[in-house]
Parts: sequence; structure tokens; C-alpha cells
Amino acid sequence: MTKHIISTPNAPAAVGPYSQGVIANGLVFTAGQIPLDPQTMKLVEGDVQAQTRQVFANLKAVLEAAGTSLERVVKATVFLQDMNDFAAMNAVYAEFFATNPPARSTVQVAKLPLGALVEIELIALA
Repeated sequence: MTKHIISTPNAPAAVGPYSQGVIANGLVFTAGQIPLDPQTMKLVEGDVQAQTRQVFANLKAVLEAAGTSLERVVKATVFLQDMNDFAAMNAVYAEFFATNPPARSTVQVAKLPLGALVEIELIALA
């Protein structure tokens, strides 16, 4: 099995020893994305819905750089700073997965990088 590292300027650059995405054994694994603007590398302003939209823009860019798309996502993991934001996040999430949504886990975490309200990672078919 070989792995192929994904890197795109259309998503935030990795700020540590990790890759934006990896293709391995017919699957694409994205790094968790927080709502960073890829040009400024600053957290987008706004509520969890605005932040979730930016997270999906980042994830979409990584998937496209890997030659796949949101339609081929099989698993999503959502990390929320506050589970009270679930309904608002879920409303935006549903815009991106209107039909045949992937399996999903959602958990509340103590803290996310830079004070982000949401982080999402995906597994998709290559």
C-alpha cells in the first residue's frame, strides 16, 4: 500500500507535522479543518454557522485536490466546542450533504485550536 500526500493552496496550510490530506488504499483522509481563511490564515469571524461554512470550503478544496468530492464522503467526524451549537452546525452541514449523507460522529471537546467553534474531518472514496 502506498500513500499520496495532498496539498493545496486553496485550504489552510498545515501548521504542524501533518498533511492536509492523504490518499491511501482507495480512500482520502482529510486533516481536521477549522474555519481558517486560507489566504490570511486567520479564523473567520461569526457564529458556528459561518465557521461551519468556512470549514466546508476548506474540506472541499482538499477533496478536490485529491480528485474527489463531498459526494464521495463516507464518514465525517465533527468536533464542537459547545454541543448547544449542534442544531446550528447541523443546519449548515445538511446543506452540503442533502442526499445520501455519510456516517457521522459528533462530539463536544474542551477546546479547539485558536478558539474555533467547530472542526470537521472527512473520509472519502478516492
